[in-house]
Amino acid sequence: MKFISWNVNGIRACVKKGFNEYFNEVDADFFCIQESKCQDGQIELPFEGYHQYWNYAEKKGYSGTAIFTKHEPITVSYGVGEEESESEGRIITLEYNTFYIVNVYTPNSQRDLARLPKRLDWEDRLSQYLKELDTKKPVIYCGDLNVAHEEKDLKNAKSNIGNSGFTFEERGKMTELLQSGFTDSFRYFNPKREDAFTWWSYMSKVRERNIGWRIDYFIISNRLVDQVLKTDIHGHVLGSDHCPILLEIELDL
Repeated sequence: MKFISWNVNGIRACVKKGFNEYFNEVDADFFCIQESKCQDGQIELPFEGYHQYWNYAEKKGYSGTAIFTKHEPITVSYGVGEEESESEGRIITLEYNTFYIVNVYTPNSQRDLARLPKRLDWEDRLSQYLKELDTKKPVIYCGDLNVAHEEKDLKNAKSNIGNSGFTFEERGKMTELLQSGFTDSFRYFNPKREDAFTWWSYMSKVRERNIGWRIDYFIISNRLVDQVLKTDIHGHVLGSDHCPILLEIELDL
């Protein structure tokens, strides 16, 4: 079964830059997007054979998530019960007989770290939610998680220590989650790779020179690791400041 996750940085803009072509070419079972930046009725994506689930932010042109899937879920839920995440459209969970897929767009701590306390509170509540799901069925947790976990997950680690997305606090929350029964699927299969990034600044030549960060993930319950067939980063795909990531895994519905 094939999963794709991509922060599209505005789905309406991304469609004009090849989104539909990539979507059709990759032919995923599950295609998760973050930062859709649209409201209900602002775009139609008539992908034949796919069910669509959208979580729109109340604020126009902001945040938002969606999942396109060939497989109708048992249940669909939005947020984890906390008011803020639901109003910002940041979480969608689909339940199947044998697993959950949780698509997330994690809030940025902001350049001055003004939102760091809220971010850490978010991490605690989301982590508890994921662990509760994991007691019932294995979890595939994906999205733009807005953190580079280790120094090898960004090009200029030393100069970014303490900056948004690379604070010790944010990285520590990721470590805590991974230690509680989850695996960073890409890093598990690429433990030493240092040139694998999923986000690049729009500044001139930055992407061409691969000065980036790996902040998009497929994090899976430990007991799914032996079922993973492939993980990949599709850095060649343009259309956003992020690129798509892929997980192929043996799963029954």
